[in-house]
Amino acid sequence: MSDIVNNKERHRYELAVGEYIAATYYKIEGNVITFIHTEVPAELGGKGIGSKLIRGALDQVRAEGLKVIPQCPFVKAFIEKHAEYQDLLK
Repeated sequence: MSDIVNNKERHRYELAVGEYIAATYYKIEGNVITFIHTEVPAELGGKGIGSKLIRGALDQVRAEGLKVIPQCPFVKAFIEKHAEYQDLLK
């Protein structure tokens, strides 16, 4: 079970760690999801939280059959480093 929650109302995937929430924001058009911006609170920085968030979000995107446009530099860099997600690119 993933800790990553797709908050559809806020158009973001979320990962709660204690009192903090890391989130990656998106927009969906048809079967394409564009990741716009990722935020990881400073208190969670350097702990791999952003990578865990993106990995979980991309796993859900794959399960839904969506293609990805990584407008967010963090998501783009993550996909470039992890070849197993490159097939998701639009």
